[in-house]
Amino acid sequence: MPYSRPQTPGRQNPIQVGWIGLGAMGYPMARNLANHRAANLEQQPPLLVWNRSKEKSEKLLRELGDGKVAIAENIVDVATKCDIVLTSLASDEVARSVYKEIAAALQARSLHISAQPPTKNTIFVETSTVSSALVYGHRELDLLISAIPHCHLVTGPVFGPPAMAEKATLIVLLSGDYRSKKEVAYMLVPAIGRRVIDLGGNVEKAPTFKLIGNSLILGSLELIAESYTIAEKSGVGQDLVYECIKELFPAPLWLAYGDKMLHNKFDGSIGFSIDGGVKDATHIRRLSTEHNAPMPAIDSAQHHLLTARALHDAQARTGTTRFPVLDWSALIVGTRVAAGLDGFDTAEVSSIHPH
Repeated sequence: MPYSRPQTPGRQNPIQVGWIGLGAMGYPMARNLANHRAANLEQQPPLLVWNRSKEKSEKLLRELGDGKVAIAENIVDVATKCDIVLTSLASDEVARSVYKEIAAALQARSLHISAQPPTKNTIFVETSTVSSALVYGHRELDLLISAIPHCHLVTGPVFGPPAMAEKATLIVLLSGDYRSKKEVAYMLVPAIGRRVIDLGGNVEKAPTFKLIGNSLILGSLELIAESYTIAEKSGVGQDLVYECIKELFPAPLWLAYGDKMLHNKFDGSIGFSIDGGVKDATHIRRLSTEHNAPMPAIDSAQHHLLTARALHDAQARTGTTRFPVLDWSALIVGTRVAAGLDGFDTAEVSSIHPH
C-alpha cells in the first residue's frame, strides 16, 4: 500500500458507498466490497448498487441480503446519496453516458440548495478498462466531475480476470487526487484486491498503464497461439509445447491460457470475452498510434481475435457453436485457420500429424 492511513476529520461515519455496473468484473468486486464492509466496519449502510439490467442488482441482493446491499432506483440516487461511488462499465461510450448523467444530477442538486453548498467530498472511482484516446475521454470525465464543488475523479482500473475478482486478488491502479486515492485505497485493499499501484495525479496514467499491461497479456496469448499452431503443423504437437510451458515458463497466466487453448476451453461466460479482447486490442493499437510506438504483436492478435469472432458468429447463425460467448484465448482459432487447420476442433488438427 503506497499510502499512509488516511486522516479524514471532515468525514463523518457512516460512509455511504455506491456501485454502478455489475458485469463480469463489477459483480464479484461489488459483492466482495459489500461483504468486507459488513464484516469489518460497524454501523455502515448497505452498498447502494445500480445496474442497467435490474436483474443483476436483484441477484446480488438475494445473494447477500438487505443488510449488505440496497438497490438504487436510478443513477441519480447513487450520485446524490453516496460519499464514494465506484463504476465498472463496459465501454467508453457507456462511461461517458453514465458520467454525464452523474454530473447533471450533481449540478441539479447544487442548484436546488438554497443555503450553503455541500461541503463534504464525493469521490468517484472509475474502474473500467477504457481507451486512451481515452486519454481524451478521461479528460472529459475529469472535467465533468471536477467542475462540481468538492467532487473528485479517481481512475482505478484493475489487473486480473473475473477469477481474480472472485478471490479479491486483483491489482488496483490509481491516479488522480492524492487524498481521494488514499481514502479509496484502504477501502479497496484487501476488499477487492491485494495491492495498489499509484500512478500519480494525472488521471490519464492509470488507464494508460492498464492498456500497456493488457498488451503484455494479449501479446502472450498471441505467442502461445502461434507456437501451438506451428507445433501442430510440424507434427510436434501442441501438447508438447504445453509441457515446455510448464517446465520453462510456469507463470500462472501462461499455464491457464495454455491449458484453455490446448483443450479448446473457449467459454467466455467464465473468462474474459472475445468482445472485451477486441475492445482492448483496439484501444492498445490507438495508443501505439498516438505515441508512434509500433506493436506488431497486438496487430496480429487483433486480426486473429476478429477472425475467431467472425467464425463464431457464423456458427451461431447455423446453431453449431459450443459456446454462447467466446473467451479471448480463442484467438488461436484465428492462427489455426490462417495456417489451414480447423479452428475449433483440436482432434482434427492433431490427426494431421499423429505422434
